[in-house]
Amino acid sequence: MSQNQKGFTLIESLIVLSVFMIISSITVFYLKPQHSVIEDEAFFTQLQADLLYAQQYAISHQHEVSVVFVQNEYRYYMFLQYGLPPFIERSYSTNIKLREGTIPLYLKFLSDGNVNKFGSFFIYTKKKNYRLTFLIGRGRFYVTEQ
Repeated sequence: MSQNQKGFTLIESLIVLSVFMIISSITVFYLKPQHSVIEDEAFFTQLQADLLYAQQYAISHQHEVSVVFVQNEYRYYMFLQYGLPPFIERSYSTNIKLREGTIPLYLKFLSDGNVNKFGSFFIYTKKKNYRLTFLIGRGRFYVTEQ
């Protein structure tokens, strides 16, 4: 090779690669805690959308819609009758735990959009605890952080 050719030496390339790897690994450690926050937000967004859909389905089709949470399977189902397949079946993270409160983990949206039971149950995540409350009268619900 001639002296006029300029390039990087192996040592210079390895130093740059090492710095890049260190910065990349630090970024991964900062993003890891955000995973559980995003997972929780996704669960609550999906659950609220599914509950609103079940309520609207009950109103528009004039039929009761049952909502069942199965704790040990980390799933919830929405169906019209026992024996029929559910029209919504969702699984959620094993980091999310449900516990009965003043209502069991089973309820129905009636054909007018109301719920057959009112009260609340609890949702526990890795970092925070929440209460899902169903109100009497209109079938409205909301989630609050405990």
